[in-house]
Amino acid sequence: MNDWTTSPDPVLARRRTEGWMFLTEAARDLRTTGAIAPSGKALARALTDPLRATARPSAVLEAGAGTGAVTRVLIPQLSRGSRLDVVEANPRFAGRLRHLVATHPHLEGLPGRAAVHQTYVEHLSSEQRYDVIVSGLPLTNFTPVRVERIMARYMEMLHPGGTLTYFAYLGTRAARALTASRAEARRHAEVNEVMAAYQRRYATGRWTVWTNLPPAHVWHLRRPLAPPHGRESPRVVAGR
Repeated sequence: MNDWTTSPDPVLARRRTEGWMFLTEAARDLRTTGAIAPSGKALARALTDPLRATARPSAVLEAGAGTGAVTRVLIPQLSRGSRLDVVEANPRFAGRLRHLVATHPHLEGLPGRAAVHQTYVEHLSSEQRYDVIVSGLPLTNFTPVRVERIMARYMEMLHPGGTLTYFAYLGTRAARALTASRAEARRHAEVNEVMAAYQRRYATGRWTVWTNLPPAHVWHLRRPLAPPHGRESPRVVAGR
């Protein structure tokens, strides 16, 4: 007879493994990992909401997927005929994501439906255009110039009418104001300026996920169906 009090819970074991992996990668480089724990289910659902709004085949990109916490929520929502590209620069995370894609039951017997690319999203060479882009990148950790480059690339890769979703942790501005150097505080403020400009131009909604650790805002941005006056809006000019 199996003793239920000692039988391992595979989901709990996986979460513990991912938690330790995140802590290890954060210790290596918190700036590029961007968190000390994987995204929670509520945050993952808010990020992937646009996929629940349609049953038609969609081209989907997930950038900065980490250990796959959002990817696991995203894959079952892919409608028949949809395709998923996952971008992750960290080689250890990318290896875990390849295993996830290869063994996920919703992708069984569907070769080529999902692919993992170990690269930076701004270096992604694909000319593919996407209906939904889900970003898990820690944008507030990057330089303003790189954030502008990433955001411009996202908007370029979206089909007209396509949606970009991303999140930002609550309280980072106040925390950095108390602990960061003057140069770091200025960098963070300039990144916020870049993001605010995109939000003013493209945002369709913002939600707060209080149950995530830490709590986060989730933003949805939509590329217009037609650019104003028949041309693309000018890019945001990043700070110093």
